[in-house]
Amino acid sequence: MENDARKLRSALNSAYRQAGIEELETKLDQLKDLSGRSDFWRDSNQAADVMQEISRIEKRIAPWVSIKKEVEDLLEMVLLEDPNLGEGLKIDLESIQARLHNLMLSLRFSGQYDDHGAVVSISAGAGGTDAQDWTQMLFRMYIRFTERKGWKYATIEESAGDDAGLKSVVFEVSKGDFIYGNLKQEHGVHRLVRLSPFNADHLRQTSFAKVEVLPKIDSPSEVDIADKDLKIDVYRSGGHGGQSVNTTDSAVRITHLPTGISVAIQNERSQLQNREMALSILRSRLAQLQIEQHAEKISALKGQNISAEWGNQIRNYVLHPYKQVKDLRSGFESSEVDNVLNGDLEPIIEAYLNINP
Repeated sequence: MENDARKLRSALNSAYRQAGIEELETKLDQLKDLSGRSDFWRDSNQAADVMQEISRIEKRIAPWVSIKKEVEDLLEMVLLEDPNLGEGLKIDLESIQARLHNLMLSLRFSGQYDDHGAVVSISAGAGGTDAQDWTQMLFRMYIRFTERKGWKYATIEESAGDDAGLKSVVFEVSKGDFIYGNLKQEHGVHRLVRLSPFNADHLRQTSFAKVEVLPKIDSPSEVDIADKDLKIDVYRSGGHGGQSVNTTDSAVRITHLPTGISVAIQNERSQLQNREMALSILRSRLAQLQIEQHAEKISALKGQNISAEWGNQIRNYVLHPYKQVKDLRSGFESSEVDNVLNGDLEPIIEAYLNINP
């Protein structure tokens, strides 16, 4: 037991250094000193950014500081050599080992926006009604995964299918660790093969849906967009008629002129709310484009990338004539398709991280 506890402490110390926790603790002390100055709130925008950074660092280091204390306490108890504590200490050791494993996985999330939230959009591709139903199935899968992780989500926009399912849906995920880092590998085309419930002859049908995952940019300072590069159009929101139809010009479309990227939002009642949401998603799209084009500045972007065509899928989900889910990038395979569709994405994500450390 003592040997195992010492190995655990050694592994933790190594991971602690790899994660740069001591450097983050130093930076946190400096920011807290800055926030304590008498003139700190003179520039409210800068002060808000500092407070947000303090909160982010505190959240980042908290689990590491906590587990380090638990390991030291565990080793101290083991050294007491009290036989009455044996079984309980073994359970504690296994629990800490599992949590350290999860923390070490988080070290792979080193991308610029990996610790951000995410904006996810799913749109139906080839396959008609089946593709629209597939879009709704994917939406349900990601919501289940979000719930398993203890994250929060909110639907931004949703377009119902003609007969079933969804033509498209956009939602944001927040209040969690490394949300974008986990979800970004879902970006791409997803292919479903099954016996169609919408086909009179119950024939096998192949359907496609495209998933787009963007980092959620909370601070405008993270992606600086020049006002002269924006074209903002206001128009009347659509509706289903009746008393609930929105008769005000509250819908907003914002176009980034240099790249041609356009975002339209009409989900909120307020024009101001729609404008802020559209700007937030536009920043996210531009941040994603920066990642793809390895550009240092927004002004260096060359235009919107063309999305993958239908059929260039990243993952297959087969429900007939056999059951299998296969990720074509990592080679991950499983016959537990139902588990995956119920939100069990952790094994797929870990397999992807293994080939993209």
